[in-house]
This record gives sequence, C-alpha cells and structure tokens, in this order.
Amino acid sequence: MSTMRYPEMMIAPYRQQVTRLGAQELRTPEQVDSFVQQHADGALVVINSICGCAGGTMRPALEILHDEDGLPQAFGVVFAGADIEATDRVRELHAPVPPSSPAMVYFRDGKVAFIMERKDIQGRAVEEVAATLKEGIAAGQGSV
Repeated sequence: MSTMRYPEMMIAPYRQQVTRLGAQELRTPEQVDSFVQQHADGALVVINSICGCAGGTMRPALEILHDEDGLPQAFGVVFAGADIEATDRVRELHAPVPPSSPAMVYFRDGKVAFIMERKDIQGRAVEEVAATLKEGIAAGQGSV
C-alpha cells in the first residue's frame, strides 16, 4: 500500500520553523530510536504537522520556550505526512496513547514522561500551551 506524502516544497517552511529552534530532524525509525536511546536522561520529540493547530499554536509555543531557553537540549522532530515511518515509530513509543498530530512527547529512559496530544493543543492559547509544555518537561526531568 502506498502512502501519499506531502511534497517537500509544501512543508519546508514548517520544518524550518522548528529546526531553526534547534530541533534535530528524525526522518527514519532508526533515527528516532537512536535519538531516544542516546538521550535517556530526557528528550523532547515533536510530531510536527501541516494543520492549523500546529501552525497557530504548537510551533509558536515552541518559539516561546526557545526564547525563554526552556527547550531541552535533546529536541527532535518528525513531520507527520512526510516522515511517515519515523512518525509511526514515535507513535509506537508513546502507545497506548493514540496517534495524534501534532503532538509533543517528552521521553525519559525510553518511556513517555509527558505528552501533549492534539486535544491538549488545539483551541488553547499559545502561552497556555507553552506553560503546560514547560511544566511537563520539568516534571519529566524530575525538576518539579
């Protein structure tokens, strides 16, 4: 079965909006596994998306945390609809939480320490999403 991917020229600006904040692109399942394993002390993996709540809320929330130096050093990103196998791998790692895009997942010791699904992002103020993510990362790091 062939899965249609978004054309790269269509999503490139949305990729760049996150990578310019320091996110490492994870385009294969192997890169996802390696990233999560290498950063067992804590890693944020974002499932980026072309949808409005990613552009209107999630990415701006990440920008707020970046400006506050609130993003972890281990910060990775996959793009739903483009990095299909890598996105599927992140979703396998955060099961039993159902697939969601966008989503922001903080892993510690290879397990989900905190997750924000689409339902936690969509319809909320950017500042509220940024604050919730910051608190979730801190809790996942054991800093709270």
